[in-house]
Amino acid sequence: MAMLEVKNLSISFGGLKAVDDFHVTIEKGQLYGLIGPNGAGKTTVFNLLTGVYKPDSGSIELDGVNITGRRTIDINQGGIARTFQNIRLFKELSVLDNVKVGLHNHHPYSTLEGIFRLPRYYKVEKEMNEKAMELLKVFDLDQESGYKASNLPYGKQRKLEIARALATDPKLLLLDEPAAGMNPNETKELMDTIRFVRDHFDMTILLIEHDMKLVSGICEKLTVLNFGQVLTEGETSDVLNDPQVITAYLGE
Repeated sequence: MAMLEVKNLSISFGGLKAVDDFHVTIEKGQLYGLIGPNGAGKTTVFNLLTGVYKPDSGSIELDGVNITGRRTIDINQGGIARTFQNIRLFKELSVLDNVKVGLHNHHPYSTLEGIFRLPRYYKVEKEMNEKAMELLKVFDLDQESGYKASNLPYGKQRKLEIARALATDPKLLLLDEPAAGMNPNETKELMDTIRFVRDHFDMTILLIEHDMKLVSGICEKLTVLNFGQVLTEGETSDVLNDPQVITAYLGE
């Protein structure tokens, strides 16, 4: 059974088809890329997958469960987490607390327990602190756990956003242009990080990316979007050598 099965997904804004009959099948443990020129509809697809937008038609199945049209919070709790092209950290919170925000999905305590600091509150907080530190160590961020998120270097802010997404215990991780704004050394380190996340967490990953060196270096399969429609799909090397894809990018 595929981890993600999307069929005939479409949405229009003001009569304009932003995504038209989109489809993709991603197997468990796969590292899959979604590429295309600016304005092709890639982030709109992510917004559909995560419930930010409700599709006009089509279906989305995650690990065999239909999640089409569900609320964002329900989709997240069901197993999809994401990062954003423009980093969205809680910049005034500490590095540790940013990760703990993601952990609240699976380590809840009641408002009453939190207000009155009842025993369960301390138990859950201890568990979250330990789990958050484990995640931060994976990304070599444990030494900065007390820093404000805004004080981290750019590359480490990217890592922190991925760590926070993983804290929600997803089955599928969506990465929206994770290399945006990175220098070549940071991009190389990011490639290693993404591979590690896939292998260490047994994670299925779908990423949007413009950096073709990163795409060709880590993605096993690709789908190319152009004007909201699937232009082509298949093995990475085949797709990147497809004349249609070259033309689409040259015309960007």
